[in-house]
Amino acid sequence: MSFARSFRCGHCGVDVSLDAPGTSHRNHCPHCLWSRHLDRNVPGDRRAGCSGAMEPIAVTVRGERRWVLIHRCTGCGRLRLNRTAGDDNVLLLMQLAAMPLAMPPVPYAMAVPVVGEVTHS
Repeated sequence: MSFARSFRCGHCGVDVSLDAPGTSHRNHCPHCLWSRHLDRNVPGDRRAGCSGAMEPIAVTVRGERRWVLIHRCTGCGRLRLNRTAGDDNVLLLMQLAAMPLAMPPVPYAMAVPVVGEVTHS
């Protein structure tokens, strides 16, 4: 039995090799970072019943400074952590990492007083 060694990204249409530097289970597109909801509990188990598109929503760091993508399924809402690969789009990873700074929960002007600013009561 032979298995495919690549897949076509359902989000951007790029042909993606399953061989990924830094991970043994390629499960996202290195170009747009989107994935599909295939795994249920263990990377590579391919037992998810949803198969919805997985949107990259954030990155985090685990262990020895290892970057990990956080995906949210557009079908069922489940969150999944996926190791980044050596050929992932660095600019998109940095954009995801900077997103909390670009969109704070409260406006900066209201959260932090400007040094030397005179406030009137």
